[in-house]
Formats: sequence, structure tokens, C-alpha cells
Amino acid sequence: MANLKEIRTRISSVQKTKQVTAAMKMVSAAKLKKAQDAIVQIRPFAAKLHEILSDLTGSLTNSDENLYGVERKPEKVLLIAISSNKGLCGGFNANVIKQVTILAETTYAEQNQRGSLHILAIGKQGFEILRKHFNVVGEHNHVYDNLNFESVSTIASLVMKEFVEGKYDRVELVYNQFKNAGVQILTTEQFLPVVQPEGDMSSQTEYIFEPNQEEILDELIPRSLRTQFFKAMLDSFASEHGARMTAMHKATDNASDLIQDLNLTYNKARQAAITNEISEIVSGADALAN
Repeated sequence: MANLKEIRTRISSVQKTKQVTAAMKMVSAAKLKKAQDAIVQIRPFAAKLHEILSDLTGSLTNSDENLYGVERKPEKVLLIAISSNKGLCGGFNANVIKQVTILAETTYAEQNQRGSLHILAIGKQGFEILRKHFNVVGEHNHVYDNLNFESVSTIASLVMKEFVEGKYDRVELVYNQFKNAGVQILTTEQFLPVVQPEGDMSSQTEYIFEPNQEEILDELIPRSLRTQFFKAMLDSFASEHGARMTAMHKATDNASDLIQDLNLTYNKARQAAITNEISEIVSGADALAN
């Protein structure tokens, strides 16, 4: 059994760790509220805008007008892995890395072998791991310094430009979709080309364009894609804080249980030490009496 000093030192160490994890839980909870409000507000707008975008691109017959909906054989593929800059958030980052690895080894195994599978990493945690195994062509970790529509639009616009120029035939997003503080849904979502609506195209909504269809599409399609990208970033950001809050909550609970066990061990060791001292005193007294 460990001596009393060692147990006291361990108890003090675990108590300090518990204070840190409890503080991190509170910080993540505060940040989660703001991030959750942002994603809940943008979801209906992004969903409706994407629905309109799908209808409009599906109704175009001229491929020159449908720049972002051109279906090509996916010879060159870009996977955008959205992780976080910080750890201590459970399996949040590991799930994204694992999903990218699965896609690279199954769906896009041929492209990966040819070197035509590229990874764009957003978040230091994903970047540090993925660059060791795959062709990571860029990282945008700085976007978390000031996460807003303008900073995210810069990344989305660059990816859209590369797709139109033919550098990539398909672009997919891999990220955690926010459901609630305790649940994050790992999502793989096709970003480009724009997914066409299923079913009979004649049943799609008819739109009246003002001033004309060309100008509306030139403005609406890029904006819708940027909004879709921004929504994915907000989803991931809220999921990160939810995952970290849950992880720190569990860590705090585990620390409390460990402190309880250590206190019990300490009391047993102290009791044993006292009993041993009493036995020695009694034995000494008996020896003197004899």
C-alpha cells in the first residue's frame, strides 16, 4: 500500500486536474450557446437556398450556364476535412480523420493511388495527422481566429474557382453535424458539383426571374454554395464545443470518482498506520511491565 504522503500528493494532483476540466466545461458551455444559436438560425435559410439552387441548376440545359453542376468522371477529387484547432474534445477530430481515411481507401482508392486525391484541411488537429498519410494541398487553420461569413467565403470561392477551371471533378465536405450538446453526426456531403434534385424535373417549382435568369443565377449559385460551406463550418464549430463540454463533464466526474477512491485509500492507510502504532505502544508497555 502506498504511503500517506504519496496518496496526499496524488489527491492534490487530481483535485487540480478536476478544477481545470470543470473550468474548461464552463467555457465550452458558454461558447456552445453562441455557436448553437448561429447554426440554428442559418439552417432554414441555407436549406431553402440549397433547394432553390438545386432546382435552378437542374433546369439549365446549357452546360455553359451550369458551371457548378457539371458532372464529370471523378478523376481528380478534393476532400475538405473540417476539424478543430484544439483537442480535448473526445472523438470529434478522430472521427473526421477516420472518415477521410475510409474514403481514401475505399471510394477514392484509385485516385489516392494515382495521387489525384487531394485533402484540404481546416483545423490543426486534422492537418497534423492527415499530412503524414495523404496529399494535403492546403490548410486554413486561421479561419477559426475570426469565424465569419467573409473569411469562410474566401475559402469557398477558391474551391469553386478550382472546380470551374477543372482542377477538381468532385469536392466533398467531411465534418461533424451538430445535433445537440451530446450528439454530433459525422457527415460526408458533396459540395461540387451541385447535387441535382431527384424525380421528374417537370414537377419542380417554376420561378419568375427579375431582371433575368442569367443575372440571378450568376449571383445566387455562388452565394448559395458559400452559404452551404459556411453552414458546414458553423455545424462543426458548434459540434466541437458540444463534444468538448461533454468530454470535460465526463473528465470532471471521473476525477471526482478518483478523488473519492483515493480518499478511501488514504483513510484505510491512515487507519492501518494508527493501528500499527497502537500495537507497538501496547507491546512496549507489556514489555516494560514484565
